Amino acid sequence: MRSMDILLHVKESFTSYKVLSKPHYLLGVYYDGKLGKAILEFLDEDGSKLVKIMDPVGHKPYFLTDLSIDEVKSLNDIARDKHVEGFEEVYKTNPLTMKKIRVTKIITRDPLAVKKLRSKMPSNASVWEAKIKYHNNYVYDNGLIPGMKYIIENDGSKPRITLVKPEIPLTLIQSLRELFKNEPEETIKLAEDYLLLFEEAPPKALRIAIDIEVYTPFKGRIPNPRQGEYPVISIGLSSNNGFRKVLLLGRRFKERFDYMSDDYPVDIEVEVFDSEKALILEALKTISRYPVVLTYNGDNFDLMYIYTRAIRLGIPRHLIPLILGEDMVRIDTGIHLDLYKFFSNRAVKNYAFGGRYQEEKLDAVSSALLGISKIGFEEAIGDISASHLIAYNMRDADITLQLTTFSNELVWKLMILLARISKTSIEDVCRRQISNWIQNQFFWEHRRLGYLIPNSEDIRRYAGKAGTKATIEGKKYAGALVIEPPRGIFFNVTVLDIASLYPSIIKKYNLSYETVDMPWCKSTIDIIDETGRKLHVVCVEKPGLTAQITGILRDFRVGIYKKRAKDKTLPKDLLAWYDVVQRAIKVFINASYGVFGDERFSLFSPAVAESVTAMGRKSFLTIILKAAELGIKPLYGDTDSIFVWNPNQSQLEMLQKWILENLGLEIELDKEFTYVVFTGLKKNYLGRMKDGGIEIKGLVAKKRNTPEFLKELFKEMLEKMKAIETPENFVVFVDWLREMLKEYYDGLKRREIPLDHLAIRVALTKPPSSYNKTKPPHVKAAQQLIDYGISVQEGDIITYVKVKSRDDYKAIQLTRLHEVDPEKYIELLKSGLEQLLSALSIKWEDIVGAKLASYMSQR
Repeated sequence: MRSMDILLHVKESFTSYKVLSKPHYLLGVYYDGKLGKAILEFLDEDGSKLVKIMDPVGHKPYFLTDLSIDEVKSLNDIARDKHVEGFEEVYKTNPLTMKKIRVTKIITRDPLAVKKLRSKMPSNASVWEAKIKYHNNYVYDNGLIPGMKYIIENDGSKPRITLVKPEIPLTLIQSLRELFKNEPEETIKLAEDYLLLFEEAPPKALRIAIDIEVYTPFKGRIPNPRQGEYPVISIGLSSNNGFRKVLLLGRRFKERFDYMSDDYPVDIEVEVFDSEKALILEALKTISRYPVVLTYNGDNFDLMYIYTRAIRLGIPRHLIPLILGEDMVRIDTGIHLDLYKFFSNRAVKNYAFGGRYQEEKLDAVSSALLGISKIGFEEAIGDISASHLIAYNMRDADITLQLTTFSNELVWKLMILLARISKTSIEDVCRRQISNWIQNQFFWEHRRLGYLIPNSEDIRRYAGKAGTKATIEGKKYAGALVIEPPRGIFFNVTVLDIASLYPSIIKKYNLSYETVDMPWCKSTIDIIDETGRKLHVVCVEKPGLTAQITGILRDFRVGIYKKRAKDKTLPKDLLAWYDVVQRAIKVFINASYGVFGDERFSLFSPAVAESVTAMGRKSFLTIILKAAELGIKPLYGDTDSIFVWNPNQSQLEMLQKWILENLGLEIELDKEFTYVVFTGLKKNYLGRMKDGGIEIKGLVAKKRNTPEFLKELFKEMLEKMKAIETPENFVVFVDWLREMLKEYYDGLKRREIPLDHLAIRVALTKPPSSYNKTKPPHVKAAQQLIDYGISVQEGDIITYVKVKSRDDYKAIQLTRLHEVDPEKYIELLKSGLEQLLSALSIKWEDIVGAKLASYMSQR
């Protein structure tokens, strides 16, 4: 193995090109502190090579102030600072007054100087745009759109980064013009710009997934990636070009592994190493050949561990193409996408994938989206056979890759579209929440329009405050309307969804932080809630930026792309792409309201958020009343969804027509349930879909850290409930459930359930010694292990059981079955299922006997 290969790949990846003549896809921009330059990451058209180019246009960091240039020059701490490069007078439109103002741009030599200099500004001076990350500022100032094609031109004066626009079919342009025919010309022009993002074909990308396995002395220990204490024993590599390989540290295994066993994946290459150092170098050399590297939690484990372990083994720094950032691991030779962070994003989980996975662990996500699970084992990772380790490691690498290739590369294409819409580097799309995406999108538009980007305190000073009282603790204003659910079982339940309720309201009422309660505006409309109370006034002289962008995206999804995604006359690849387009748009429009009600959002405006929810409640109440008038029986409703009992087609059609004609909203049939079990609590029900699937919301027994016996019972219940199609089936199920609960009760009472099925597992997020006052159960158990001489570290999974003792809990390694407290587990069984039992009219005393139930309730 030539270790110089890695160094050559690193050197080749950085260029100072002034010309990029062939179109390349821009994947992102980041700042390199050592070079003192922004680095642009371009992918060639066939997706096989990543080109990293140092800033060709000479961009500099800066911030703005309302002080004049002379006033700034009089400030010695600013004017004489060695990091200041110069001053420039510029004009910006203040979106809160719509007046053009003169500001001074203080230009610096590096981004870190901005933070230092802004703190030296006098308290009476206004400072703007000083907290924007430099690489984002670079994107805004140059009007760049990650995910789109560019060339770099040089006409002899100054290089230009030029967008290569896709050709748009004439029929699509005509559809756009028809869709937006009643909109102002500036909105139509913006819609045409957005159309480019949706019609540019997604790039292909050669990519490789990497997954590592680390020796641990016992099961439950998670090696600390910042310490790299234990050796890497195997590394799985899986690429979309067919390359699949496991690098194995052979010295850890006594048996031969050149034979085939049942779990040995025969279609992959296995390379055995005597040296861990050589194994890691081979892995680094391999990934350095790919423009895109995929991991699942690579920022916090796989790549960080490889980096730490490589340093610990004495591998020269120049042969390690990994850079530890503030919250990510960057790769010199490519881009690194951490899929764990992407799938953990609530907007992706709920809006792009409809909540199909409940947890963000690799096994949960892959099982839900791919139908593939991880390979299991009972031993510690260091104790399994070589063939089992190879199979396990390869499976993890394979499913990490497949999460970007399934459904015609849905996830990869989704990332590209999210990057385009949000104007965010694709690496940041994986690691930032929806509020950051929307902030980037809005800041980019501010810069395009020549708007000053206001500080959050500026918005609060100009805009009106929220005036309604919140019903939920911690909220600043009244939220959505909720119809309290019943308790019991209802067959033939249909869920109606008010399509894009909040985005429609934002567009209809021109809601934006710069339009609500602005004193300069003369032409306004009132926001009046469902009680008749006037809350705010909204300017309608010009389109509000939020209303404009949200409205465009909503109309594109409803008016064009949802229809095109179902148009069977189009090629399959195009159909798949349009489906991704409508999913990506859905992510943005569904989150557009929420960010403005979040104090952490830079454009936070409680007046906007309150206006949206007020008009939402008003519309929702109107729809509920009309449904009842038409003979439709609402069972439960929340925000924009209504559960109705056994409606007929004629009633639904009349309701849809009335809503469209009178409210300008569309109501869709979202789901059909064979039955729904309502517990009487909000967001707490279980329903069997017509296709046999089960939807669960809020039930306790399916949550994390639940003992295995309760999970098993719940799983068995769900399997039984999938088969229920009639009320008679339900009677049989309820009888079965009573018997099962009695069996579990007796098993717990007699201590017949094994310890590992009673165990509760919780990760130790910090050292036990750091808990001074209240110590959670798993910390008590961890301390017991330490007192017994067992090593415990931050990150370890602590397994404990409930016992009869002073501490009430005990580490499973130190526990015998006779020490278990049956009553605590019986109470856990009862509390874990009591919501469901109540809905099914099953009384606990019927299971355990009235006297015992009374005794337990007094404990």
